[in-house]
Amino acid sequence: MLQQFNPKNRDLIVNITGQLIHRDKAGISPFDSAVQGGDAVWEGLRLYNGRIFKLEEHLDRLERSARALSFAEIPPREKLIEEIKRTLAANKMRDGVHIRLTLTRGMKITSGMDPRLNQSGPTLIVLAEHKAPVYAKTGLTLIVSKIRRPPPEILDARIHHANLLNSILAKIEANNAGADDALMLDTRGFVAETNATHVFIARNGGLATSRVVACPEGITRATIIEICAAEKIRCVETDLSLVDVYGASEMFCTGTMGELAAVTKIDNRRRITARHAIFAFETKPDPILFRMLQSVPGSAGSISGDTPRPDKISSPAEFP
Repeated sequence: MLQQFNPKNRDLIVNITGQLIHRDKAGISPFDSAVQGGDAVWEGLRLYNGRIFKLEEHLDRLERSARALSFAEIPPREKLIEEIKRTLAANKMRDGVHIRLTLTRGMKITSGMDPRLNQSGPTLIVLAEHKAPVYAKTGLTLIVSKIRRPPPEILDARIHHANLLNSILAKIEANNAGADDALMLDTRGFVAETNATHVFIARNGGLATSRVVACPEGITRATIIEICAAEKIRCVETDLSLVDVYGASEMFCTGTMGELAAVTKIDNRRRITARHAIFAFETKPDPILFRMLQSVPGSAGSISGDTPRPDKISSPAEFP
């Protein structure tokens, strides 16, 4: 699974702290905290038919993360939304768009890690791309990574920070093994998430997912839990071992960039038969994943061509 360049993105307009500029000319200072030490927080957003999925929840998490890192200044929410709107309008975007929203601590007066060197406010980057869900329609193959996710006392995963080296190392493992992604464990040996997404397993007619210990508070993850409650599907947050994973009847991943995707193989063990892989609905199977796909915007919509359900999209504002 390797993303490809989309020619529609050739002349993207990028927003850097309010300045709209062609992608080829965009840049930030070498004194910016994101360059100096990965000192930034970020969110991935998806635009469906003029509305952003769970926008308020994503902005809540961005602000919580910035506060946890003691950012001296956080732009008002109205400003964040306005800059997103300006970027989408400049690119004439309305659907099938992924937005990477990054807030750095800003520029330093001289190089160094001390946040007191940041004296000119944060840097806001809005990068909107034409981007379909990134996972193959046939489902995902995973390996179990040797790289472990750190516990909260080392680095709390609830801080949605931009230092992704831990995940990148696991992704390199997956690439070298010919797998799509890597399943990551915490230091206790329990499932955290993949290098890019949260995971759910099905067992005994219900779902289970990892506790938020070594994984972030996922927005799509929370949506699945909400849907389970509404659909009377049992869903528990618990410690999951590899025995639980290998013995599950179904497994799928959730995330903004990839939406929902079935796991068809892990460590070369077949997890779900081909007819149960998402998007392969000729035989109309009825696994729990299929029920989720019918409820989550973009996932079912991207299969059937239907407009995503508006009651599952929290953005109250229409975007260009």
